[in-house]
Amino acid sequence: MIFSSRSCQTPAMSKLALSLAAVLLAACTTACVSHVSAPPPTGFVRVDQVGYRADEAKHAFLMGTSGDTTFHVVDESGRKVFAGVAGPRTGDWNEEFATVRALDFSALTTPGSYRILATGAAPSPVFRVGSGAELFGTQVAANVRFFQAQRDGANVLPSTVNRKPSHLNDATATVYAVPRYDESGGELLDERLTPVGGPVDVAGGWFDAGDFLKFTHTAAYSTALLLLAQRDAPVAGPGLAAETRHGMAWLDKMWDDKTGTLYSQVGIGAGNENVRTDHDVWRLPEADEAPGADPMLARRPVFRAADPGKPISPNLAGKVAAAFALTAQTTTGDAARRALDKAAKMYELADREPDALVTAYPHAFYPEASWQDDLEFAATELALAGKALGDPRTDGWVRDAGHWATAYLSSDTRGTLGVGDVSALAHADLVKLLDGGGTAVETTRDRLTGDLARQLDDGRTRADRDPFRAGADYLEFDAVPHTFGLATTALLHQQTTKNDTYAAFGTQQRNWALGANAWGSSFVIGAGSVYPRCPEHQVTNLTGQQLTGAAVNGPNGANRFAELNRFPTMRPCVAGDFARFDGHGARFLDDVGAWQSVEPADDFTATALLTFALASR
Repeated sequence: MIFSSRSCQTPAMSKLALSLAAVLLAACTTACVSHVSAPPPTGFVRVDQVGYRADEAKHAFLMGTSGDTTFHVVDESGRKVFAGVAGPRTGDWNEEFATVRALDFSALTTPGSYRILATGAAPSPVFRVGSGAELFGTQVAANVRFFQAQRDGANVLPSTVNRKPSHLNDATATVYAVPRYDESGGELLDERLTPVGGPVDVAGGWFDAGDFLKFTHTAAYSTALLLLAQRDAPVAGPGLAAETRHGMAWLDKMWDDKTGTLYSQVGIGAGNENVRTDHDVWRLPEADEAPGADPMLARRPVFRAADPGKPISPNLAGKVAAAFALTAQTTTGDAARRALDKAAKMYELADREPDALVTAYPHAFYPEASWQDDLEFAATELALAGKALGDPRTDGWVRDAGHWATAYLSSDTRGTLGVGDVSALAHADLVKLLDGGGTAVETTRDRLTGDLARQLDDGRTRADRDPFRAGADYLEFDAVPHTFGLATTALLHQQTTKNDTYAAFGTQQRNWALGANAWGSSFVIGAGSVYPRCPEHQVTNLTGQQLTGAAVNGPNGANRFAELNRFPTMRPCVAGDFARFDGHGARFLDDVGAWQSVEPADDFTATALLTFALASR
């Protein structure tokens, strides 16, 4: 199926487009009569297509025109409501667009729908100005719909991308020995998988990305972020609460409290000629258990993070314990205490001296180096839950949180917010804990907020060199989730310090992810008017349904697109003319086979959801 690259329009957008057409027609006098066409636009305006809060800085970018370029913001009737002049050149992009300039319209605070008209440029997409709740509450709800589409097992929602129950055999799955891979992680070295236990019930949960694998690592991260949004954001609603329950129900199955066993994965994505894997077939998930299906797809393997009762990789133990502790904070009574006890037991089993970290099998699917941040996150959430429930272990967890924060701050693996580094979440909640009367070293609070600033300064240094002020590296994987991570961290810094030092930078990062970038595309499906139409996602490709709310990887290094995924059963789908906007060594391709740029993922979308939830306040 080939989707049209033409943007979808809402009624408000259509009204504005007609009004603009009337304005342009009225302006076309002698030139129109003599049939002399105006020259085609040579520039483009890039805006945040979701919009801007009335009280925040508002910037767009003009690419491809130079000189003293004027611009106007017009409302739905085509009336000019703001006029300005393009700012200084922020850099060049490619041969066609040698000039990029910023447009500042921060003074526009009146709620409404608008476009930007600039000399020599095509009109911008429609964007809105409004309150945080108005702009981002709908985005949170859309992100929740993505997680609903990702559901596995019996509890699917048929109204969401025509889903049907899938992988019911996961309820009686066999446990296998940890698979061995070559150094690159691309080939399974075991001739066959070796069964070591089971059956276990690991049915349900969420598919990890565009495929049908399920990872405890990404599920715990995603569920924790959804729980933080549920706990802290005014736009959290019953849909979000229901989805966090769905995620936690599966994590509860992946943790065997009686034996102290954490299962890390369901399914396998890299095999060999003897072991067929999830990544070898393009199909609907319910086909895996249809008559004649491959045995390794019909009866999917389960792998442990460690042997029963043995120390668990601390990044995994920390993330899962934090999710259970957050559940204890968002529930009451016996359910809260049971969740807290499970979190505490898992936290105690975390390996304090790991030789290697477990994320997925192979590790190359989700490389991760840091782990002290995960234990800081777990101890902090345990302490917050314990304080609320009057648990006598609380003071010990507070001390542990301070210890692991200090260990992280002294490590050489410090990063920024994403599935591989949760320090920003841990720091912000630890500050909240200390402000509430917790005991720790006096300088801990300043060091925690200082590290939030360090993460933002790293991003801002990169953004200062980029024409579109991107703070993430778009030549590497996960540019979009890292961008949302920076936006979230800016909001957390403002929350913990009560100052807005990084507020404009954080807004810029959200703007970039939602359309104020070279390609003029939002990287969240359904957000704005130009967004990915051909994600690498098997269900939506084969059903023709839109995967609303999904965040994709976004641009990537052009050299990474040498090989796209192609399957006989894949419906061809290519959208948009983005090649002319590639630059600075980066490429964005909206092609169903381009996993490098348009594959959605749970951790991507969870990070975007938390950004929107915090921005709604």
